[in-house]
Amino acid sequence: MNRGRRRFLQTGAGVASLLSAGCGRGQWLEAFRLPTAPKLGPFSVPDGETIDAVFHALSRCSFGPGPLDYSQVRALAQDPREAAELWIEEQIQARQDDRYADFQWRSRYETVLQDPVGEFFEFRPEHILDDLLGSTLARAIASRRQLNEVMVHFWSDHFNIDSSKGDCRWLVGWDHREVARKHALGKFRDLVGCSALSPAMLWYLDGRVNHAGDPNEKPNENYARELLELHTLGVHGGYSQRDVMEVARALSGWIVREQVWLRLGEPDFRPERHDDGSKEVLGQVLPAGGGKQDLERVLDLVCEHPSTARYIAWKLCRWFIADEPPPEATETVASAFSQSGGDIQETLRALFRTEAFWAERGNKFKRPFHFIVSALRGLGVRGNPAPSLVDHLRRMGHLPFQYPTPDGYPAEAGPWMESLLWRWRFAYALANGEVKGAEFDLAQLAEYAGGKEKLTASLLGRRPGGDEAAVLRELDFRPEAVLASPAYQWF
Repeated sequence: MNRGRRRFLQTGAGVASLLSAGCGRGQWLEAFRLPTAPKLGPFSVPDGETIDAVFHALSRCSFGPGPLDYSQVRALAQDPREAAELWIEEQIQARQDDRYADFQWRSRYETVLQDPVGEFFEFRPEHILDDLLGSTLARAIASRRQLNEVMVHFWSDHFNIDSSKGDCRWLVGWDHREVARKHALGKFRDLVGCSALSPAMLWYLDGRVNHAGDPNEKPNENYARELLELHTLGVHGGYSQRDVMEVARALSGWIVREQVWLRLGEPDFRPERHDDGSKEVLGQVLPAGGGKQDLERVLDLVCEHPSTARYIAWKLCRWFIADEPPPEATETVASAFSQSGGDIQETLRALFRTEAFWAERGNKFKRPFHFIVSALRGLGVRGNPAPSLVDHLRRMGHLPFQYPTPDGYPAEAGPWMESLLWRWRFAYALANGEVKGAEFDLAQLAEYAGGKEKLTASLLGRRPGGDEAAVLRELDFRPEAVLASPAYQWF
């Protein structure tokens, strides 16, 4: 089915559904009223010499504040930290009206909608990747549920899949929707369970060829090793090579269906390919005859293990606090993870209550995706710049869904320092109207902010000072100079 006919049928079905509902004229008109972006108007900006709690929270728990965000959060309470904490709790609950962001991606990208996994094979792989990249950018730019978007990226790296391997070209879109996006703020056990049986993960880490029904057949250990090393316990989590082998035996027998008439692309368990003998994993015996339940028992063991709590806590603290997170903060977050049974919302609440989170400001280096989206959000960009951003992300080495190894894109600063030249070129292109679809009115923004210098403060989170202010003033506070400045690379 071609893309145009498919979209026409989807639209027609929606219209028919609304008409058949028998709603009144007012409801009918409301249903067809297109969501619009928040109207831009005068906004306040940070006026301190250092980053305050509100801007800090907006920077860490989003892909950067938009022009109106600082004013709106600052108005939540008289004390900046209290206001920031109230906003963070709203973000953790993720109940904001997000119809505008939904419209932005739903109106443009069809392959990442609610299609069953088998229907992804109807599209060319390049269309799936284009839609996946476009919708990911559109949501990061426009969504009001910014913490959710940040966590989607965190889990996408944690359970990384390279879209170039085999059928991952078709299946990665389904995986992103059903694993990282669906469970971003849910339960860790559900997240791991969904990832383990994701058709894309079964392809990427060779779970579909892990067969051990024949005594002479050695199970494939690829997924078992990464499950322990990267997804749960961590490389120093206390497991052994024997544990890897036993987990591989327990996870044997799963395939990805390849017949169109038999639920194409779905995972399936083949008992004859499963090692149904007794296993011992992390000191716990899995009795013989477990069949497909061996998978669930292994996942329960690894998700409840203390090393998993410490490893996930360390990764979250590295992401939100510092490249080398304070041990006391990690222990606090690990305790919350364990006590809540891996509840991601409760774990994040504990992290954002640590003094380390509030003390470590401006010390995290923006990865290229974060840098680009923060610039677009900071300048209140409208339109659809996503297709124009792909080449910039590629040059900076940070195209989502294309990292070749299972560990995902680096979270720490070091590996991204080589992207600075391309950041400067992007800053110039954006400021000078050379990024197609990235529309913003600089004169109006400066007027609403109270001048160019105050607009600069809204981007940096503080008043520029000293030599920095002198250089920016000499450059007339042009946005490319601000976006390319050393200070803007950190958050």
